[in-house]
Amino acid sequence: MKIDNAIQNTSFTPSVPATTSEGSQASSPASGADFANVLEKTKLTEQPAIRTTKSGDTLIGIVRDEAKAKGINLSGSQEYRLAMSLATHNGISNPNQIATGRALQMDKLGALLEDLPNLNTALAQNNTKTNPAPSSVPAAQALQTNKNIQAQRPNVARTPAVSQHPVLAQTLDRAVARGFIPGNEKQDVFNKILQVANKHKFSPDDFARLTLMESDGMNPQATNQRCHGIIQFCDGPARGAAGVGFGEKPKAILGLSVYQQLHLVDTYFENVGLPKAGAVPLDELYLAVLQPAARNETRSEAPLGIPGKQALKLYEGNDSQSPITRNSIVQGLMQNAVDRLNTNNNSPRNRIQSQKTAEYEANDPSRVWKR
Repeated sequence: MKIDNAIQNTSFTPSVPATTSEGSQASSPASGADFANVLEKTKLTEQPAIRTTKSGDTLIGIVRDEAKAKGINLSGSQEYRLAMSLATHNGISNPNQIATGRALQMDKLGALLEDLPNLNTALAQNNTKTNPAPSSVPAAQALQTNKNIQAQRPNVARTPAVSQHPVLAQTLDRAVARGFIPGNEKQDVFNKILQVANKHKFSPDDFARLTLMESDGMNPQATNQRCHGIIQFCDGPARGAAGVGFGEKPKAILGLSVYQQLHLVDTYFENVGLPKAGAVPLDELYLAVLQPAARNETRSEAPLGIPGKQALKLYEGNDSQSPITRNSIVQGLMQNAVDRLNTNNNSPRNRIQSQKTAEYEANDPSRVWKR
């Protein structure tokens, strides 16, 4: 399903690090003085334009429609950020859900579209103020045994999974409901994800999206017999499992908890090398796991040449005969998160179906993983 064809009352799942190329988390680009010059130039009318949402509408789809009506073709990054702006201007606290029949004020969106040359600058400046570059934290040691990993459990303040990371919070609740994470460890997992995300400069919500695609949302025992765990550490020399100290016994990763595997995730991102300057966007984060070499292609709409059979949502137009691009990765991950998080995950029927799907993918010889 394309991202702008989401089910009623459900939108795309926005969250990508600030000032990035393909979408970014926890940014509220619509507010602040950074847009003042842009909005001033466009001379907003006193009577704001109104659009009433209908069944099947999504914020990103509405942005795309408005842009096309003005003859403007937006990049995936611009669509995403403008959708976040639209949500903020209309007081939508959860952009994942927009009610049918809601009247949206469109004036400021129109203003930004009219002054497109200054759009990226305004968005980037506002994002930087809203989400300043995180300070680095001490690098965790590469841990290879349960004993050492448990010994590194940080003594951090216990804070609730608050609304600034809604996708992560929902993913953790879902993981607890499915038995992936013990309830008494959820807060420790949440804090560890924030620590790792802060260190490597990516969005905690984007990490949640990554795991929803790779392991059904932090299932520590997810495996396709070649790749294992919450981000699918793969067998083979110089690949994921070997890089975190499990080259000889990669399946031993499956014996670690989510919290323990997060220490391996930290080490993996150190080894694979995420960008040092600026925040890490969703597509860059996911490619670091899926196919690190593909990161050499930086154009958002260029085919990435990802080998093997991948999840259908990752392809342009959800068509496996089409290429995988950075744009399609961002849209696919966001839509996948929407689909999974809006399912009644406690339903026995859905849990059985999810288990069957996981077993099918694990035993499908045509599913080739390259990491």
